[in-house]
Amino acid sequence: MTPYEQLGGAEGVRRLVHRFYALMDELPEAYTVRQMHPESLAGSEESLFEFLSGWLGGPPLYVAKKGHPRLRMRHHPYAIGPVERDEWMLCMRQALKEQVPDEAFREKLDAAFAGMADHLLNTH
Repeated sequence: MTPYEQLGGAEGVRRLVHRFYALMDELPEAYTVRQMHPESLAGSEESLFEFLSGWLGGPPLYVAKKGHPRLRMRHHPYAIGPVERDEWMLCMRQALKEQVPDEAFREKLDAAFAGMADHLLNTH
């Protein structure tokens, strides 16, 4: 079973992404990373959903629409340092905690997201 299927397919991934961005809006501790996003998070939410769909083993929606993700290149215009990474991970960890009851699976996802977040660091 793929992580995509373990999360509940498109509906589960969409719930996770929706909660992630809701937390980014709600948590004062995520202020810096929230300021990097447009006022409306709808486009960001759709892009992350499409990316995660393929990244987690489901339909490659992002690749079909925009080509290879090239995450570092696409995020290069934004200064991403430890603060931004940690705030992003704070929101993702909370969303995972709320949406993924299986602790072992949640820890596996957390490690994968942390690795991705570290990969996007481009400032110190």
